[in-house]
Amino acid sequence: MDLDLRKLRYFVAVAEHRHFGRAAQELFIAQPVLSRQIRAFEQELGCSLFARTTRSVELTPAGQRLYDEASRITTVVDVALRRVHEADRGEQRLVVAFAAGLHVADAIRAFTARHPEIEVDVLPLRWWEREVPLREGRAHVGYLRRPFDDSGLRIVPIGHETKVACLPVTHPLAGRPALTPADLDREAILDVRARRTSSLEEKFELIASGQGIALVPASIAGSYSRPDLVFLTVTDALPVETCLAVPESNCSGPVADFLDIATTTLRGHSGDSESKDELGAVTPGLAAATD
Repeated sequence: MDLDLRKLRYFVAVAEHRHFGRAAQELFIAQPVLSRQIRAFEQELGCSLFARTTRSVELTPAGQRLYDEASRITTVVDVALRRVHEADRGEQRLVVAFAAGLHVADAIRAFTARHPEIEVDVLPLRWWEREVPLREGRAHVGYLRRPFDDSGLRIVPIGHETKVACLPVTHPLAGRPALTPADLDREAILDVRARRTSSLEEKFELIASGQGIALVPASIAGSYSRPDLVFLTVTDALPVETCLAVPESNCSGPVADFLDIATTTLRGHSGDSESKDELGAVTPGLAAATD
């Protein structure tokens, strides 16, 4: 069967509002029309998407699964249509995604100097996205940290960086010059298994308020310093690999040129020496925070 994207967008609106009337208002259509469209969509799919009562509208298991997939589907379609319109206008655009704390400005400057006709956009990645925007078509190139699913992607290693411990300035360990893994054994570590956060800012706010500590890459420590937090080296901490990633299906033209330029540029500022420099930059911040 063919998926009706208009009905899919109607479905998403109802799923998000859990209410046909409010969804109809958002879509600027009459509620009876929306109800008919959803019933027709369910008939086309051959399954119920909503469990309806006089008081509530809830997703069925099938509806929840479709809702989980819908955002990816509509994003891919929207990106494809945007690229079609850009091609029609003769525009060339390159989107570079980057993980928090990793900097791509030097690579973009070097690329733009050779290709001034190509407009470059940047896409800051939320921590849970990793390589997903590359698969969805929202970005052409990613500057990422492992681990992530690299299937179907061309990976170019850039360097390594160590992780540091982030603690509130009032923590008993905050005055130490460095920590060992044993020092952290009894500490509450804020990671995805203990507490899922929506952003680094939220995580750092929780740490500053005494909710726990976290291990973060050194480049993040250098980019998100604040006076109520300290960042300490953890001895024997395993390094994190940084890399460039592009879809194997899109490794030609401007993407290939950017990959070559960025590899040379970023390796010149990264690798093990970058980690040491960044840790050195973090240490004075610790001294200032603990004085």
